[in-house]
This record gives sequence, C-alpha cells and structure tokens, in this order.
Amino acid sequence: MHTTTEKEFGGTLGATCIPVFLPLTVLYLLCVCRSPVASVIQWPPVLPPTAQLWDPLAPVLILGWMALQSFFYLLPMGKLSEGMVLKDGSRLKYPINGFYALCITAVLLTLSLWLGMPLGYLFELLLPLAVCAIGVSFLLSLYLYICSFWAPHHALAQGGNTGNPLYDFFMGRELNPRIGSFDLKYFCELRPGLIGWVVINFGMLMKEVELRDSASLAMILVNGFQLLYVADALWNEEAVLTTMDIVHDGFGFMLVFGDLAWVPFTYSLQAAFLVVHPQSLSPLGATAIVTLNGAGYYIFRKSNSQKNQFRRDPTHPSVANLETIATATGKRLLVSGWWGLVRHPNYLGDLLMALAWSLPCGFNHLLPYFYVVYFTVLLIHREARDERHCRAKYGLAWDSYCRHVPYRIFPYIY
Repeated sequence: MHTTTEKEFGGTLGATCIPVFLPLTVLYLLCVCRSPVASVIQWPPVLPPTAQLWDPLAPVLILGWMALQSFFYLLPMGKLSEGMVLKDGSRLKYPINGFYALCITAVLLTLSLWLGMPLGYLFELLLPLAVCAIGVSFLLSLYLYICSFWAPHHALAQGGNTGNPLYDFFMGRELNPRIGSFDLKYFCELRPGLIGWVVINFGMLMKEVELRDSASLAMILVNGFQLLYVADALWNEEAVLTTMDIVHDGFGFMLVFGDLAWVPFTYSLQAAFLVVHPQSLSPLGATAIVTLNGAGYYIFRKSNSQKNQFRRDPTHPSVANLETIATATGKRLLVSGWWGLVRHPNYLGDLLMALAWSLPCGFNHLLPYFYVVYFTVLLIHREARDERHCRAKYGLAWDSYCRHVPYRIFPYIY
C-alpha cells in the first residue's frame, strides 16, 4: 500500500540528481576553500589530484568518531524523554545526553592537545574525510532502505513510501529506524555531524596557530559563534523531538547525508577559509559582528523557548497570556509574542547568526557567504513545506492564522 502521491524535492528527478550533485558540491567547495584564489565561479574549476581525495587515516577517523559518539549516546547519562505519539499510539524513548557527549569530547580534545597530537592536520585531511563521510552516507542510506522492508506498515514515513525506489531511498521509507533501542535518525541528527563540525573548526584554529603562532580574532569569533550554536542545540536537545525531521520525515539519504557530510564539511567552510585567507578585524568591526550574532541568538533562543514551553504546558505563566487561535484538531496556534511577529522568528534569528559567522571572513570572497545563501534558500523551502503541512492539518484555522501573522520570516519584507 502506497501512502504518498505528492512528491517533494523535484520528485524522482530531484531524488536522482541531488545524491550526485550535493556530494560533488561539498568536495568542490572544500577544494575552492583551499585554493589561493578561492573563487566559486573560477573556470575551469579547481580540481584536486585523485591522490588528495584518499588517505588511509580518513576511514579510521570517520568510523572511530561514529563509534565514539555511539558509545556516548549509550552511556546512562541525562534523562530519558518521550517523543511524539506515533501512528500506532506508542511513544518512543530518547536519551537526552548530547550536551554530555559534547563536554566529554571537549575533555578528550584538551587531553589530545596536552599529549601533543597534531590537531591542525585535520586541515590536510578535510577532503579525504569528506569523501569517507559521503561514502558512509550512501552505505547507511542503502542499509536503511533495505531494512525498511521488514518494518511494520505503521512505522513507515508518510512521505517516503511511494513505491518508487529512487525517491524512497532519498526520502527514507522508515520514520524511526532503530537497532534495539538505538535510534539511528535521532543519533545522526545531533551527534556525529554537529559535534564533528565543532571539532573540525578547532582543527582549523590549531592549523592557524601552527602557521602563524596564534589564532586570529576572526578565527576565534567563528569558532566561538559556532560552538555556542552547537552547545545550544545540544543543551536544548529535547526540543528536536518535535521538529519536522523527527516527527514527519523518513530517515533516508536526504537526512543521512545532511547530518553526516553536509553539516560538518560545509558549515565549517568559514574556519577552513581563514586558514588560507587570513583576515584582520578592527575592534569596532568585531564588536558589531558580536552584537549581530548576539541579536540573532537572542531571537532564535527566545522564540524557540516560547514555542517549546507552549507545546509542553500552555498554562505556564510565561505563555498563559499569549493570544491563540483554536484549530479543529484541538491544538492552538500562537498569534502573539515572538510568533505574532513573523511565522518563523527562529528562522530570522538563524539567518542573522549565519551572517555574523560569515562577516569575519571579509568581503573579498563569495565563498564564506555560501552558508548564508544556502541557509536562506533552505529555510524558505522548509517554510514552504511547513506551510503545506499546516494548511492540510489545520484548514481554515491556518488561513485565519496567516491573516493574523502575514509575514513569514522577515517582518514587513517576506
């Protein structure tokens, strides 16, 4: 029985092209980043010799890293939290211990520095590591697709069960694939890629120290901003249980590749760029960038906290007085507070932070701003997907909500 007729991401064509195009994009961006010109529109494009794409150390590091983070995931730290109600009425349990995993990783990094390990060598290994992460993404996606045929029908994702193998491989057939109690989607969503991004950034900082005897202010800001973002995500890990990725999307190549390859290797582009293209920042410029990041973080955190508090306990004093619209499903939609300003204030905060991460890299190159451009496109696309789901779910109440809150992400603009 097939549950989906409407296809997303360009349907079969998108599901065929994206798994080819995106891995090549990751490798291309890393090559451009390391080139002296660092031009994304250079023709012919910068292509590395094949020897630079492989290092026997890379698969050892990737698989060792995955094993280490899996071990932290299984440690009896933190609390167990229940996810949303599934189709069969059950609720899965999830360990909320990602922040502990980040802290233990930080201790291990400090220890490795003390022992004299050359963490700056990560810069030389970026391309082989990315190649291995892409390989692991394909293998894991194939494993998930094959295993999904043994899953009960109620465990399949609504969007990835079309009967088209290419599309279902891309979107993911199973909603919450597990090995015993180990939830593969939840683990990949916040652990190996997100913490790996911070580790790669730190490796770039150590490479800069090797080359120039100290870390630049620009590199310190990029590392600090992105560490704050990752630490915040892991500190508020429980909130991910209500996101579209966990609640709605199957676990297929789209999320696997995003989690394991795209996030750590494209989100760290600013730090990698600064190794080859150092920038000097004035105290005034640095202050302005820190202020922008602070404003973005404040909007992002406050709006997310307000939404999560309202979902958990609408009678809590901090959200009890907010104006809402009732829906036919029994849920209420917020139309005041942060969520009365725009429909996605958290996306607005996200984009302000993204800009602050790119500004320390100066204005002479487009490459460091790739993240801002990509993230803007991603969030506008995600907002459109969210809009479709909500309109189908809430009907007339959603139309009323849109009249109350006309702007989607940018107040008075979009």
